Amino acid sequence: MSEGAVVVLAGTAATVGFVHTILGPDHYLPFIALSKARGWSAGRTLAVTAACGIGHVLSSIVLGLVGIGVGVALFRLEAIEAFRGEVAAWFLLAFGFTYFVWGLHRALRRKPHEHEHSHAGGEVHSHTHTHVDGHAHPHTTGARSLTPWVLFLIFVFGPCEPLIPLVMFPAARGNMFDVALVASVFGAVTVGTMLGVVMAAYRGLSRVHVRGLERYAHALAGLTIFVSGGAITFLGL
Repeated sequence: MSEGAVVVLAGTAATVGFVHTILGPDHYLPFIALSKARGWSAGRTLAVTAACGIGHVLSSIVLGLVGIGVGVALFRLEAIEAFRGEVAAWFLLAFGFTYFVWGLHRALRRKPHEHEHSHAGGEVHSHTHTHVDGHAHPHTTGARSLTPWVLFLIFVFGPCEPLIPLVMFPAARGNMFDVALVASVFGAVTVGTMLGVVMAAYRGLSRVHVRGLERYAHALAGLTIFVSGGAITFLGL
């Protein structure tokens, strides 16, 4: 393959990787929502996003290389990727719905209410409290540690459909260097775009504080993830 053709192919991979990521809300909305709800630091948010993005790209690269090695036709690989995409989208829907229900239940348990107390001399006063604020941490530790792993597994299973035809083109000519170049450019742009969008949203949302909605943060995060999965499943994004 000529140098000019390689440059065009690499540029195409970069463009497709960027557009594929921007148009797929599942590539960034789950991380933005969970980071806000969980109070993740910028470093933790970037680490989780990067790990999921790398796993997302590598799984398709491995599948493509296996297909090249055993001579699987392009349309068969695309069919496998499409099936993986459908399953991953339903996993995202299920995860989002489950997280939403958990978050809503937690929010309702934390609903502030008042108790009246009488003191000597007939003085009566009331104070507002919740029943879970004092022991919220033990109940959320497991969910906090498990959530990134659930996301990671969903992203590893989720395919990068546009990558397969991009790597199959140079593979058909037996040029594995160009295959590696295209896969690397696509992966770097995809993960880089995910990190850029997530960090921009992280910085913006760090300045937003809506009183009264904080206790619904987990429920809203679950709803956001559910909507992301729905956008993939029913709108094909």
